[in-house]
Amino acid sequence: MSVKKRMGLDIDGTITCPTTFIPYLNKHFKKSLTLEDITEYDLTSVLGISEKQFWEWMGENEGIIYEEAELAKGAETTLHEWTKSHDLIYITARRNHLADVTTKWFTQKSIPYDHIELVGKHDKIEAVKNHKLDIFFEDKHDNAVAIAEEFNIPVILMDTPYNRLPAPKTVVRANNWVEAKEWVNNWIKENS
Repeated sequence: MSVKKRMGLDIDGTITCPTTFIPYLNKHFKKSLTLEDITEYDLTSVLGISEKQFWEWMGENEGIIYEEAELAKGAETTLHEWTKSHDLIYITARRNHLADVTTKWFTQKSIPYDHIELVGKHDKIEAVKNHKLDIFFEDKHDNAVAIAEEFNIPVILMDTPYNRLPAPKTVVRANNWVEAKEWVNNWIKENS
C-alpha cells in the first residue's frame, strides 16, 4: 500500500495541451505559429508585441481559451488513477476572475480535483508551501526550478520547446503523461 501523496499540478500547458493558445494567437495576430515556434514562455517576444497589447488580448480571449482547452494526451487517465490514492491540488497562475470558468471546465471534463487555487501570478512558492506538496507538475521552466530548489521535491517538467533550459536533478523532464506517470509511480513505490 503506497503512502498518500499531495500532488501539485499546474493547469495550462501541463494538464492542458501546450498547443491550446496557438490557434487563437494565429487568428488574432495573423500568424502561422506551431508549438515548435514557441521557444520562449514570454509570448510578447514571439509575437513582437508589447506587454500591454498581450494583456489586452488575454483579457478579451482567455475565458474562451480556457473554456475550450483540450486535455494533454494521457493526463485524464493518469489523474483518474491517482485521485484514488492521492490528493490532486491544482495551482495555476490564472487570475481569480477565472475561477468559475476554471471550475466549470474541470466539471465538464470530469477531471478529479481536491483543490483548485488561482494564484493570479506565476510565482507559486507560497501556494506550494501552504499545501505541503510532495511533488509538482509544471510547464514553466523557472517555476519548476524555483519549486524544486525551494522545497527539494521532484518537479515533473512537461517538455515543450519553450522550457528546454538546463535544470537541477530534482526537475524531471517528461515528454508526455505516459512518461510522467511511469516516473511518478516508480517514485511513489520507492518512497512508500
